[in-house]
Amino acid sequence: MSGAYGKTDDTQSIAVIQAAIERGVTFLDTGDFYGSGHNELLIGKAISGRRAQVQLSVKFGALRGPDGSPAGVDARPAALKNFLAYSLVRLGTDHVDVYRPARLDPAVPIEETIGAIADLVKAGYVRSIGLSEVGPETIRRAATVHPIADLQIEYSIVSRDPEDAIFPVLAELGITATMYGVLSRGLLSASPIGPGDHRAHMPRFSQANAEANGKLVAGLQDLAKRWKITPSQLAIGWALGKQPHFLPTLGMRTIEQLEAALAAVPLSSEQLAEVEAIAPRGSVAGTRYPAAHMGALDSEKR
Repeated sequence: MSGAYGKTDDTQSIAVIQAAIERGVTFLDTGDFYGSGHNELLIGKAISGRRAQVQLSVKFGALRGPDGSPAGVDARPAALKNFLAYSLVRLGTDHVDVYRPARLDPAVPIEETIGAIADLVKAGYVRSIGLSEVGPETIRRAATVHPIADLQIEYSIVSRDPEDAIFPVLAELGITATMYGVLSRGLLSASPIGPGDHRAHMPRFSQANAEANGKLVAGLQDLAKRWKITPSQLAIGWALGKQPHFLPTLGMRTIEQLEAALAAVPLSSEQLAEVEAIAPRGSVAGTRYPAAHMGALDSEKR
């Protein structure tokens, strides 16, 4: 709703958020860098008078230039407290429910970052501490400072690496997960790419990988058609069936997309097996982010 997927309409976006709340959606995820603050302002307007009905999850630390270009990561204690001060104003609230660094800052020990958020918990500005895109070692180190409520991690039919080492650590430490990218940024729902869409620069959407991934998606579309569901519902149902204790976070831009997503149900074990026969682990062409970004992800460290 804030520029990454092309032009949007604020009035429509607010209507979708409010419709989601009316239909029982209680968890809203954002980042202070989404649209350089635009997304928080949007959510603030949408939840005015409805704050008690939702939990707000906010990511911080990803820096942006005036043109929206990436400018590094900053998770220093003083910086994150400053970031939260501005987020609270944009969101129109006196606290956020989950606060988390968007990425690990290699210049700042995770213990210092979590300790600073813990100060905000004690002061009442934050309810719970989360993490995003970090690996097992960082999760363990963070949890020695303060209980960690949630890890945000990409997980889908075509992005399954967290199953190996990350999900077992979450189970051990009693941490839940919010799964993003369940539709693999629209790859699994065959969402078209328009002007200003950042997916034009993502490896899985590049011309070099388009043919291979098109065949994979076509196979899933045929399966969805046989089951009389949409490809999006298949992808969401797969995630719900594979990880019933985790929460998929989904980017909706229209009421129609919202209604379709809410109608998704967990796939059965037999259905999961059929999906994975068509799209076995490792079958997608291309990484989920460009090479430089992948190399900086703590969650990708082996």
